[in-house]
Amino acid sequence: MDVKQAIKFMIISTIAFACMNATVKYLTHISAYQIVFFRSIGSLFFTFGFLLKNKIPLLGNNRKLLVLRGLVGVVSMTLFFMSTKYLPIGTAVSLRYMGPIFAAIFAVFLLKEKVKALQWLFFAMAFSGVIILKGFNTELNWFGLILIFISAIFIGLVYIIISKIGKGDHPVVVVNYFLVISTLVGGLLSINNWVQPVGKEWALLLALGVFGYFGQVNMTKALQAASTTQVAPLKYLEVIFTLLFGVFFFSEIYTFWSLLGIALIIAGLVLNIIYKGKKIIKQ
Repeated sequence: MDVKQAIKFMIISTIAFACMNATVKYLTHISAYQIVFFRSIGSLFFTFGFLLKNKIPLLGNNRKLLVLRGLVGVVSMTLFFMSTKYLPIGTAVSLRYMGPIFAAIFAVFLLKEKVKALQWLFFAMAFSGVIILKGFNTELNWFGLILIFISAIFIGLVYIIISKIGKGDHPVVVVNYFLVISTLVGGLLSINNWVQPVGKEWALLLALGVFGYFGQVNMTKALQAASTTQVAPLKYLEVIFTLLFGVFFFSEIYTFWSLLGIALIIAGLVLNIIYKGKKIIKQ
């Protein structure tokens, strides 16, 4: 187990995802459906290449669940991209990370899992961050908030579906299904919502898939090189990097209360990851 190497992979991953988020924010005048299309098709070259090179069956085993994961995932991603047109990018990314809370709630009812009292306390901490974020910032757009919350709910469903798939399919097969479905859905919906990119916008649209792929690959490497509790909390560096991009490149302004709300969201979710990891080790 190489913890230093894992940390390096996770930091690279968060930077790649933050670059993707910043690119999405820069392209806010481009249709969200187009962004979904380019984000997905740009990564497909890598996933198809990996699967073909390693002779892994493209169709997988749990095909109904794989299709469902793809459909639920594309809804979440589309709503996230839509929300960035109405919210500061750092705020949108922070609120999207509420997904694990909704996943825990779904797991109680759908998978009959138990959530400990301390975990609910951590979730309450994260939710208090949301209340502070909106309560003390009356300029936050309600429509953008609704979009990002629904996106987070669908992320929670994605976690549940992936849990049901388990180890029955290779992780890249799962990702590939998601990308294929996202490319098809994004492409079809872009037909009547097409905004013609100009100049460097073409390069930025194609870069979305590259950033997304390398973010995913390095995150996977990090999780393979060390335990989840050692590296998963570092995933939330993406919020900090994205927030800094928002401040320096898009002149976004974050008040003390906004930063406090974001900090509480991250703290609650990170503490939950650490707690769950310790509980697994004890078992």
